[in-house]
Amino acid sequence: QAQLVELGGGSVQAGGSLRLSCVVRKYFISRACMGWFRQAPGKEREVVADIDTGGETRYTDSVKGRFTISKDNDENSLDLQMNSLKPEDTAMYYCAAGGACAGPVTRTFYTDWGQGTQVTVSA
Repeated sequence: QAQLVELGGGSVQAGGSLRLSCVVRKYFISRACMGWFRQAPGKEREVVADIDTGGETRYTDSVKGRFTISKDNDENSLDLQMNSLKPEDTAMYYCAAGGACAGPVTRTFYTDWGQGTQVTVSA
């Protein structure tokens, strides 16, 4: 079973940037579908961005133009560059991995999850 460890969370003021990394062990991610999710207190976990086997990326509307998801096959990691952060981006962020896929998948497709890293954006 894959092990996913998220790094890079923290506190930042609105307008600032953070870069999250998800280091994956015991599983090669080169063909995996992977995604970043977030969950704020009292809310459901939602997808932020995902990337499929072919490298196609998708973003939830609220982060388009501000966040960038990328996969580093050499480092076996998944990154999320977050710019122009807003207070509403505050949440626990999770990375997830599944098998190969083409196109969008549902949350249940992902078989392995990290423990999460907290992102807090102050006004």
